[in-house]
Amino acid sequence: MISCLEASFSTKSKQALLVDLTTGTILYDKNSDVLVPPSSMSKIMTVDVVFNEIKNGRLSLKDKFKISKKAWRMKGSRMFVNVGSLVTVENLLRGVITQSGNDAAVALAEGVSGTEEDFVELMNRVAKKIGVRHSTLVNATGWPNLEHKMTLRDIAVIATRTMMDFPKLYNLYSDKEFTYNKIRQSNRNPLIHMGIGCDGLKTGHTNAGGYGLVASTLQKGRRLLVVTNGNKTTGMRARESKRLITYGYRAFASTILYSAGESIEMADVWMGSKNQIPLVSPSDIAITVPRGLIKDIRAEIVYKTPLQAPIHAGDAVAKIVINMPGKKSKEYPLIAGESSKKLGFFSRIGSTMNFLIFGGDSVGSKAESVKKSLNNAKS
Repeated sequence: MISCLEASFSTKSKQALLVDLTTGTILYDKNSDVLVPPSSMSKIMTVDVVFNEIKNGRLSLKDKFKISKKAWRMKGSRMFVNVGSLVTVENLLRGVITQSGNDAAVALAEGVSGTEEDFVELMNRVAKKIGVRHSTLVNATGWPNLEHKMTLRDIAVIATRTMMDFPKLYNLYSDKEFTYNKIRQSNRNPLIHMGIGCDGLKTGHTNAGGYGLVASTLQKGRRLLVVTNGNKTTGMRARESKRLITYGYRAFASTILYSAGESIEMADVWMGSKNQIPLVSPSDIAITVPRGLIKDIRAEIVYKTPLQAPIHAGDAVAKIVINMPGKKSKEYPLIAGESSKKLGFFSRIGSTMNFLIFGGDSVGSKAESVKKSLNNAKS
């Protein structure tokens, strides 16, 4: 992820982070590396661990866990499970995700690891494995504890990995309501109900940390992730989070400059069975930029010309440098789209004669720069 692109926006949230997940670009950052009480937002790590158990075949949505007295007695937001009852993993997940049930979170923790304490050890191991760097989790619920602290950046990492690693299970986050034990509860995520493409994830609140939210939205194929915390009221949480999302879509454009496998340039080959080969990108090259700067983006393709055979398809032979006024340039590798075998002795003589007669650059003599206007780039 790169640093914030613009400083023209501000929010009343004490901490905030806005990320364009299409390109991994941070659009806004306010105190995202400060350790704060995450409240129920940390439940996304509880859910992530359970999703991982399901993905690896150690658990299924149809499995049932028995509700302990500890789970049943949990205070705060609840799913209202009955002590001693058997509840499916799927329902417990919905109870955590939609209803933010502390009882459901403890039931899942005990069902997976035997005790909540053992589950917390598993949570922290998995968290470190997926890239969480500074947070410490001491329970499965986010219940207030001086040692239970997270950064907004770590929360964003967990949310992103959940979407990447468990795309089908992630759909559980989009439910607008869930009814259990004849008690219907609406999803506490305010953005879910606003018609702005939100399909997850979690809210949270503690007296120490204020009101928080981690939410993901998808509009026209472009996904943004927002995390806010330290909001004074539920209304402020909803308002500031929506403002950030609106700002991200309005002020920035995610642009696919080149698609994976697309021929970007034809490069000359020296002493090869093919005189030219295409230079292609192994993956999509996409960037996020302030909308007003799209017309000023330039691409510079850099490689030694002519390339020397033999060349195998997939060899890294060049790079493309994306330049944008006032911003640090970004480099991406380019690979050979086709192979070019080295010519035999007599063929090489002929090739050399042609080169001497018709001219050309000496081998490796310079870096060839090709500048292209990207005014018509896809967005």
